[in-house]
Amino acid sequence: MKAMIQDRYGSPDTLELRELPTPPIGADEVLIRTRAAGIHIGDAFAVRGSPFPVRLMTGVRRPKVGIPGFDVAGIVETVGSAVTHLSPGDEVLGVGIGTCAELVRARADLVVPKPANLSFEEAAAIPTSGLAALHGLRDAGRLQPGQRVLVNGASGGVGTFEVQIAKLLGADVTGVCSTPNLDLVRSLGADHVIDYTRDDFTTGTDRFDLVVDNVESRPLSAVRRALTPRGTLVLNSGTGASGLRMFARLLWPLILSPFSGQTMRRYISNPKRADLEWLAERAADGSLRPVVCSTYPLAETPAALRLLETGHSRGKVVIALAA
Repeated sequence: MKAMIQDRYGSPDTLELRELPTPPIGADEVLIRTRAAGIHIGDAFAVRGSPFPVRLMTGVRRPKVGIPGFDVAGIVETVGSAVTHLSPGDEVLGVGIGTCAELVRARADLVVPKPANLSFEEAAAIPTSGLAALHGLRDAGRLQPGQRVLVNGASGGVGTFEVQIAKLLGADVTGVCSTPNLDLVRSLGADHVIDYTRDDFTTGTDRFDLVVDNVESRPLSAVRRALTPRGTLVLNSGTGASGLRMFARLLWPLILSPFSGQTMRRYISNPKRADLEWLAERAADGSLRPVVCSTYPLAETPAALRLLETGHSRGKVVIALAA
C-alpha cells in the first residue's frame, strides 16, 4: 500500500510517499481501504513534534507511527475474528491509526456505517472535529437548552460543527468569524454573527452563558467579560504561545476557575462509538452538515498540512484517495 510517512520530526516536507506492507489487524479491529482521510491542526503538530508535549503521545525522539491522520472514510477490506457489526464491503467512517494511507487499521468499536447521503470526503470530515465539538459543548460546557452560546472560530473545522451541534442542543448561537465566512456561519444555523475584523466580542454588551474559544487570540480577562457572572468558558486551542508561556496559558484558567464564579475548562476529546453514531445519524437526516473547504490527493498531504498551519482554513481539510 502507499502511505505518507516520515522517519523524523520536522516540517510537512519531511513526509514522503512510500510503499509499505499491509498493516495486520487484531481480532477486534478492521482494515479499511481509504477513500478519504480528514486531517486537523493536531496532525500538523504531530508531524513537527511541536509543541513538545505532543511527543508524549507520538514518540519522544522520533515518530512511532509516522503516518498522519486519525479520521478515515472508506470501504471495509477485512474484519477481525471478534467483529460482528461490520462486514467486508461496508462503507464506513471512523477513527483509525495513520489514515493518510491506502489501507488503515482501526478499532472496530470506533467505526460506524457511512451515511448514504454523504460523500467519502464529507464523511471523513466528521470524526475528530465532530467529536471535539460535541464533547466541548455537551460534556465540558454542559450546555443546556435555551442558553446563549458564543463560538469563537465558528468557520473552522471544529467551529462549523459547534455552531450546528449547539443549535441541535437547543442553544441561541453567536458565531465569530471573518468577513468572507459570515454567510457560511449563518447557513449553518447561527442566530447571530460577529465579524472579528470589525467588532470585538469581548468589548460588546452581550453576555453569554457559554463561550467556546477555538482561537484564544484575546487575553483571558477580556474573554471573561463576555461571560455571564456564572458562565462557562471552554478553551480549545494551542494558544499560540510556546515554552513556559504555553504552559502558563494552558494552566492558568484551570487554576483560577475554582476561585471564580465563572467556570473555565479545557478538555480532551476521547472517541466513543455512541458519539460517532450520534454524529452519523444527524448527518444522515441532514441536521448536521460537514463543511469541506479543500481536498488534496495523498501525495500533496504536506500542502494540506501547511494550509492548516495558516490557521485560516474554512471548514475541514481532507485527503482524497482514488477509488
